[in-house]
Amino acid sequence: METVRPTTPAELAQTLRVLALSSTAIRLGGNFTKDRMGGRPDPAATLVSTSALNRVLQYEPNDLTISVEAGLPYRELAKILAEHSQMIPLDPPLAGEATIGGAVAANCSGPRRRLYGTARDMVIGMQFATVEGKLVSSGGMVVKNVAGLDMAKLMIGSFGTLAAIAVLNFKLLPMPKGSTTFLYLLDSLEEATARQESLLRGVLQPMAIDLLNPAASRCLGRDGFILAVQAGGTPAVLARVRRELGGAETLENGAEKSFWHGIRDFASTWARTHEVGAVVRLSCPIGKLPEVFSRAEGPMLARAGNGVCYACFEASPQAVEWLREMESGGFRGVVEWGPEGGLAAEEQWPCPGEDLAVMQRIKQLFDPWRLLNRGRLYGRI
Repeated sequence: METVRPTTPAELAQTLRVLALSSTAIRLGGNFTKDRMGGRPDPAATLVSTSALNRVLQYEPNDLTISVEAGLPYRELAKILAEHSQMIPLDPPLAGEATIGGAVAANCSGPRRRLYGTARDMVIGMQFATVEGKLVSSGGMVVKNVAGLDMAKLMIGSFGTLAAIAVLNFKLLPMPKGSTTFLYLLDSLEEATARQESLLRGVLQPMAIDLLNPAASRCLGRDGFILAVQAGGTPAVLARVRRELGGAETLENGAEKSFWHGIRDFASTWARTHEVGAVVRLSCPIGKLPEVFSRAEGPMLARAGNGVCYACFEASPQAVEWLREMESGGFRGVVEWGPEGGLAAEEQWPCPGEDLAVMQRIKQLFDPWRLLNRGRLYGRI
């Protein structure tokens, strides 16, 4: 397979145009850390990587905005921002290896999604290259930009099936002065969900609230059900949180960072260590979390503040069967991390809904020859 690494957005656009003119299938990505996420990519004649597009183009700390090329590693970007006590709290999996463009293209989010949102809430502008060789700009460097059609939103979560993200503009957030994590170690699902419900009814606004069943806890070297709560703010704010969240084990500094690293990479680590395994991502109303957890067959982790669940399986057929059973009960999900060999489209995303027809029409507009990232988006696009 030929590998091409353009060094400028214009070169990226020209590369796609030349390959499209020869009807060459293209495998598009950054550092390709998510090949088992969102559908196994089909074989392609040429690999196009944005990893050489790794510059900071414009950074305005006082305006809380930054413009970077898509191939900039997420970890490097986070370090640059931390020097000014600022952040882009996406918490993507494999953050030590992933590019910022890959994280946005896969619409990755993590534990702090409850408070800060997803990439759609942080991206304020974008430049992307099409197979026609055009560079399209959407948005800008202004946080409240409402002019024109926001085409950037189409690229977020598209897994590179529409165009190649070249440049990203973000609104930034100030880092909290400090943070503390509170771990409730509980013996039963009833205790865990009661504690979770009490927390959600309260006045506190933690950055993250995650729930782990005993099988998931064992993956992190712990026991029982765990309700993990991360709070951030000034010393006075954290002092109040400590008073109100009594009875919990507290983690700070290195221990806190290590714990959330394990949470952030929970699904990707399972996939990497289980070649024939799979991870189902299921979305449900928060009130339905007890039902979903009671039906878990293995490790399960949930964003307990928004109802996104990750169920792990040692073999992909088990994941497919469980997902079908859950969908028959009214839930919706996908096999987000699949086995090395991949899965059929109807197994990965059994019920895409009526939106699929719209997505397919958009694909036809951007990539009418279906050259970009065949097999991605769960084999449906």
